[in-house]
Amino acid sequence: MIKEVLVLGGGSAGFITALSIKRKIPQLKVTVVRSPSIGVIGVGESTTPNFPRHLFEYLGISRKRFYALAQPTWKLGIRFLWGARGSFDYTFNLQLDSHYTDMEKPIGFYCDDDFKDASLPGALMRRDMAFPRQQNGAPDIHPWHAFHIENKKFIEILEIVAKEEGVEVTDGKVTGSERGEQGIAAVHLEDGRRLTADLFIDASGFRSELLGKTLEEPFESFDKSLFCKKAVIGGWERGEDEPILPYTTAETMDAGWAWRIDHEHLINRGYVYCPDFISDDQAADEFQKKNPKAKVETRIVNFRSGFYKRQWVDNVVAFGNAGGFVEPLESTAIMILCSHIQTLVDFLKHSDLQPTPTMRGLYNELTANTWNDIRQFLSLHYKFNGKLDTPFWKVAREETDVSGVQDFIDFYQENGPTGFCRYRLPRTENDFGLEGFLVMMVGNQVPYNKRHNASPQDLVTWKRRKEEFASEAARGIRSEEALAYVKHPGWQWNGDPPNS
Repeated sequence: MIKEVLVLGGGSAGFITALSIKRKIPQLKVTVVRSPSIGVIGVGESTTPNFPRHLFEYLGISRKRFYALAQPTWKLGIRFLWGARGSFDYTFNLQLDSHYTDMEKPIGFYCDDDFKDASLPGALMRRDMAFPRQQNGAPDIHPWHAFHIENKKFIEILEIVAKEEGVEVTDGKVTGSERGEQGIAAVHLEDGRRLTADLFIDASGFRSELLGKTLEEPFESFDKSLFCKKAVIGGWERGEDEPILPYTTAETMDAGWAWRIDHEHLINRGYVYCPDFISDDQAADEFQKKNPKAKVETRIVNFRSGFYKRQWVDNVVAFGNAGGFVEPLESTAIMILCSHIQTLVDFLKHSDLQPTPTMRGLYNELTANTWNDIRQFLSLHYKFNGKLDTPFWKVAREETDVSGVQDFIDFYQENGPTGFCRYRLPRTENDFGLEGFLVMMVGNQVPYNKRHNASPQDLVTWKRRKEEFASEAARGIRSEEALAYVKHPGWQWNGDPPNS
């Protein structure tokens, strides 16, 4: 029976995992080993809507306290500077995978040339508004949002809450680990300590100290679908004339793409690129020219896209980059982490802390499906981006492996953005669902046969609906003003206990 859990790694993956296990299975002893040899990448964190649900609903963390300590900004979706149309917005609500009863077809059929203002969140994003405004002037903070968070502040609040929950934190440089009959017998620290546990959580980042290094679990690469392997990172302090954008920006670059993540006082930028088409110096130069305000001390981060074939081997479960990583496009890292930790907790509780081999096997099947779902979704971003004709993008369009979703592509190209496309997806068990796939296809103007010749009345109805969204969004509230509201001592969050 599992009684003690040791979490190797003091980054966001380690603390989210430790806190989740301790909060949901409080009888377990949970210890986090924070080693200086296990670095934290420390870029701006961009999330998806399952993250606030995990924090506030699953873990029960006070919203008021989280906002005060983590100082997040809001993310309504992603603005893609992408594809033949030049740009389009992907929001966290349903824009295209919806069908109003007073219109003949699903919304995607009306968006061939333009789907600006196709939903209220889309209309808000277009105007750089974070939320609709209530009658009293305050922000109407809707559930279809995620966060941008500075990594350092994020880890600090996770550690504070984890310790309050009873998680122990010990500092020490990890020098290695030893194998035993159950998998890992112990982790060794430089000061001579030998730390044992019944269940080891590998959250050691890309080094994958336990799962990859000690247990030598095979790694499955996504290099046939996702070619980028490096990122140059920088940023700058926000100027007074720079608004806080309530979305992540994904901008097409010569040999990849660049993100922009807006924090309250900082703007974080990164260029994700393929080193087969551009050198580090060339990438840094292109990045600097695109972002003249960025600090010169840009740095290079190396990564590989893929995952270890089994995430749970013997008495080791990997989370975060120790288990796998899919490049930053679509901000999937914390989404996958929160999903997988909830699955692990469910399995541990259901097995009365005595998980069986077949339970581990099912967990590995489910988590492998998640990784492959993400790979297939991201492959569409590269396959159909016609914005630039650089050598990298020509190869991406010609060679990106989309075999896992070829049935979906074929069905879409014959039938258009219909809801029936969902039955040609392998599965839709992540935050993206059919909506994400349709946004990529319609946004990139992928051609299809069954065009809809809308009736005059249908077009009038669609125009009226878009105008209603636009009108409400124009009265919306920007991030700066919304932050002032939530920082006010009198602000009370629905769902928080009084005086929290």
